Amino acid sequence: MPSLLSASLLGLSLLLSDCARPPQTTSTAPAVAVPDTPSAPLRRTIASPPQVILPAAEPLRMGAEQFERYVPLLKGKRVGVVVNQSAKVGRAFLVDTLLARGVNVQVIFGPEHGFRGEAADGATIKDGKDARSGLPALSLYGATKKPTPEMLRNVDVLVFDIQDVGTRFYTFISTMHYVMEAAAEQNKEVIILDRPNPNGWYVDGPVLEPQFKTFVGMHPIPVVHGLTVGELAQMINGEKWLAGNRQCRLTVIPMQGYTHDTRYELPVRPSPNLPTTHSVALYASLCLFEGTDVSVGRGTAMPFEVIGAPTQPKTRPFSFTPTPNPGSTSPPQNGKLCYGLDLRQTGNDVGFSLKYLLDFYQQSTDKANFFNKGFERLAGTATLRQQIIAGKSEQEIRQSWEPALGQYKAMRKKYLLYPDFK
Repeated sequence: MPSLLSASLLGLSLLLSDCARPPQTTSTAPAVAVPDTPSAPLRRTIASPPQVILPAAEPLRMGAEQFERYVPLLKGKRVGVVVNQSAKVGRAFLVDTLLARGVNVQVIFGPEHGFRGEAADGATIKDGKDARSGLPALSLYGATKKPTPEMLRNVDVLVFDIQDVGTRFYTFISTMHYVMEAAAEQNKEVIILDRPNPNGWYVDGPVLEPQFKTFVGMHPIPVVHGLTVGELAQMINGEKWLAGNRQCRLTVIPMQGYTHDTRYELPVRPSPNLPTTHSVALYASLCLFEGTDVSVGRGTAMPFEVIGAPTQPKTRPFSFTPTPNPGSTSPPQNGKLCYGLDLRQTGNDVGFSLKYLLDFYQQSTDKANFFNKGFERLAGTATLRQQIIAGKSEQEIRQSWEPALGQYKAMRKKYLLYPDFK
């Protein structure tokens, strides 16, 4: 379900398209010499690390910017990078920066929406070649979502640097899972360069039940998980969620100056249909509509900021008509007038809410066809559909989440690298 590269990578010939402190454990990985700097400690783990307490006033510094902490780990190794348009260090892309520093990059891997992040939602991504570097650029979205032994034949270590938005169904974290899983199976190292979670200031929603595990929900975590990709990688490893209960050789390069109270506006859109800070904030609540007959604005200039359907009352205060565009070549309700709401003025501290979903179901003129078969995959449970049809209130529905949500929050504390939200 889960943007744009600079001219330095414009020549890439891919066909691309667009959804408290724990006990310290001993790693089986060999010791790594890390330069002695006053920055946040590097965490190399196979299970859960100690918590890192960072000064609140410290300037925000991404994992990718801390060359002194991870470039030495790449010396003499063949490197694969898992990146998209968000993998920037300043104004430069990580691939170019690593090559300029003499890192032996062998291959580039791209997630959903491709290496350049420009592909339409759900489109099959093909392999290609980066015209600037001559490196092969291979897709991890389409026929192959998990790196094969052949893909990793000339790779010793995989570097993952992709901006996430903090929701269970955003597929970049599923790509990270499969990269870790392949690495564990093929005895490769994984380095995660951590980035902020723009929705990392809260945890909310139903926890995914195992029978609903798919690429848009691979882990027993809530809709809004409240973790950075580095923290989530440690959870995946520590809880042994990789196939066969394996654990990969994992190194996380934490940010400096980040806390879970940090409100972060993304400098690069994370995917074609999340073009604004506001759409990122609304995404957790509105993505559930993708399992209904309601359009979330794909095929408009306002994706994930408007909602509407032909089956809603014509008295709704806003209307729009989805049509194909580069971000959505076949949008839901294509060419149909949709009646609904314009949410562009609702603010960014909206959190996760069911109010729109409950309202649109209650007002639908075709309740029998309101939900589609994808709803449970996004919700992570069959219960939510049943509760909505039964007329349960949001408060009643939320109460049913509490036991599993409470267990998740307790588990989450073991893997936090940064001070938590208040």
